[in-house]
Amino acid sequence: MAEEGDPRDLAWHPRRRHGLVGHQTAENLLLTAHRSGKLHHAWLIGGPRGIGKATLAYRFARFLMQHPDPGPTASLDVAPESAVSHQVAAGAHPDLLVVEPAYDTKNKKVKSEIIVADARRAVELVGLTAAAGGWRIVIVDAADDLNDASANALLKSIEEPPQKCVFLLVSHRPGSLLSTIRSRCLHITLSPLSNADTVRVLHEVVDGERDFSAVAGLSRGSPGRALELLGSKGATAFESFQSQSRLKPSAMIEIANGFAARDAGSDFAIFFDLLSRWTADRARDAARNGGGAELAKAHAEISHSIQLADALNLDRRQTVIDALTLLDEALKAA
Repeated sequence: MAEEGDPRDLAWHPRRRHGLVGHQTAENLLLTAHRSGKLHHAWLIGGPRGIGKATLAYRFARFLMQHPDPGPTASLDVAPESAVSHQVAAGAHPDLLVVEPAYDTKNKKVKSEIIVADARRAVELVGLTAAAGGWRIVIVDAADDLNDASANALLKSIEEPPQKCVFLLVSHRPGSLLSTIRSRCLHITLSPLSNADTVRVLHEVVDGERDFSAVAGLSRGSPGRALELLGSKGATAFESFQSQSRLKPSAMIEIANGFAARDAGSDFAIFFDLLSRWTADRARDAARNGGGAELAKAHAEISHSIQLADALNLDRRQTVIDALTLLDEALKAA
């Protein structure tokens, strides 16, 4: 269960989400495996961040606890009013353990990795008899956050799993995981959603009638990313950049001024992420026509500048102006 004050504990947290948009093939694969009566004990759910991987993992976990035995079920749906749904939403089901980076209550931030003590809790759970007499389920969100010690501790349980135990590993970069973990899992790869499906998810989780088409496009098929962009000054600044037919010095300064405040760190990061992706796209497009060298160089230098700004606490306004100036020169040369 998330600690009080944990920034991940949102109303649309995957443990509270029941519907899943755009991943029917993956759902059908899990349903077929369950119906067979020979459900594999470890699944690696991969794909870009924010597209529904954890939502699928929680959805399947609820389903297994509601339907422990194989049967002719048509979907992974479990009624939101069921006891299982309430327990999972509260982070209180005795047979479900979520392994994730802990929230540091002292420093008020989520830790950067999953430590070995957290992974050993999974080892303890799978060694117990299921409290409800069904499955014991471990969700690792995200497996990318395992360090060497915690990955090896988890591996021992995945290598020798008890009966009726399932591991659901969520990963944004499956190739970065231990090969020994990957080889013991069946892989499910989810793809980014269409713009229409991204907008549909946003309408489901955000109150009020709004036009989400622009933020859906910026998110590249990731509703999770779209939710981060909503209301972000970084996204607004990027939209201002996109609207410029030509980058005049006055426009650069106006965009940069939005990052002068001390608390603009997250907006600054969002702006540069969007700018870097945009520049990379333009460089690839130009490369198809035999050009793009200047844009590719600009992309590399902009990426380096944001790393320096973070590491050395450089002036954000000047970093933005320098990056936009560099990009303007590259666009003229393209």
